Amino acid sequence: MKTFTLAMSAAVAAALAFSAPAFAKVPTGTTVSDMTVVDSEGVTHNLSDFAGKRVILEWTNEGCPYVKKHYKTDNMQGLQREATADGDTVWLSVISSAPGKQGHKDNVQVAQWKAKHDVASSAVILDEAGDMGQAFAARTTPHMYIIDEDQTLVYQGAIDDNSSSSPATVEGATNYVRAALAELDAGQSVSVTDTQPYGCSVKYAS
Repeated sequence: MKTFTLAMSAAVAAALAFSAPAFAKVPTGTTVSDMTVVDSEGVTHNLSDFAGKRVILEWTNEGCPYVKKHYKTDNMQGLQREATADGDTVWLSVISSAPGKQGHKDNVQVAQWKAKHDVASSAVILDEAGDMGQAFAARTTPHMYIIDEDQTLVYQGAIDDNSSSSPATVEGATNYVRAALAELDAGQSVSVTDTQPYGCSVKYAS
């Protein structure tokens, strides 16, 4: 059975309690230190196990034209390969589509999807209850998050600055995720920490 918890500072937790808790945005700069999920292969992961590594979260939905844009051009998979090549970054692709909704997959369908598109993420999380997505206030597919080695959320938002669904627009776009990772590699702070995500709505149960 999948469980999900998100540990944060008491001050942040208190602030979020006064807003809509299911979709309250986790402020960039928050320490995100506890996340327990089970991936499509039945392996349990906890964010606390990744201390000292970067974690990239990517919300995805194969049926979404905006997701197709990035997978048909190898833009998403190329970034997955780049980010995880040195072994110091964990990339979790998250499917929060509820059963019966667009993009929902079981473990067999995930394996087929990964093989078809040469998906290079570290693991695919099946979040069909939407707990993980709602805890992070994931709104769109794709919706990207970067957590640094200290388990601090340092970026959240769009993958790039071109909100068209056309694959032709990938070339020439500013890739926010790649730029943020380059800054972290250089020992710098992320300069663009929050952007407006674009894509299809996450297909939650309600």
